[in-house]
Amino acid sequence: MHIGVVFDCDGTLVDSEPLSGEAWRRTLAPYGYTVTDADLAACLGIPYLRTHAYLAERAQIPDPPTLWPQLRRELFALIDAELRTFDDAVQALEELRARGVPVAVASSSVRERLDHTLASAGLAFAVSIAGDEVEHGKPAPDMFLRAAERLGVAPARCVVVEDSPPGVAAGRAAGMPTLGVCRARGHETALAQADRVVDRVSAEAILSLV
Repeated sequence: MHIGVVFDCDGTLVDSEPLSGEAWRRTLAPYGYTVTDADLAACLGIPYLRTHAYLAERAQIPDPPTLWPQLRRELFALIDAELRTFDDAVQALEELRARGVPVAVASSSVRERLDHTLASAGLAFAVSIAGDEVEHGKPAPDMFLRAAERLGVAPARCVVVEDSPPGVAAGRAAGMPTLGVCRARGHETALAQADRVVDRVSAEAILSLV
């Protein structure tokens, strides 16, 4: 039974979404724009360049290469001070590894941010795919297909674990069994495309899909 598991990072393994939102707010405040909750919801799970493009339609901000160091400074400081992991996801990860199931992480974050986040959280993966390493980010399937290929597992035997609608859509587009993680009540419908939706990640819930 050759199977694999690909975890999303932000919002699935680590509670970084609020930190990312705060970093964007702090970064855009000097340019006279207040980032709203609706803005953050619209950008959940998508790569930096698409988030930048979305916000650039609403605010006068520098181009992506110029803005990134400013955002990085705010974000990395918040990650270093406040990042925490989701215990259920980390425990599931450990159980899968103990059973010999190959695992990977695939994140919309750029490589620099993904590496910083994983290091800060004390997590390490032999296979990791970052948002700036594929042509098309989530909801396209590129990232998950590459992760499965590097794990040496057929897509249909590789479970995706995701907390965002674009991530769930990407898993489904890749032809992979997809577990939606809904940590906030009332958001279940946003993840309805997933094969199964849970409020806590477990090895059993993941393996039940293959």
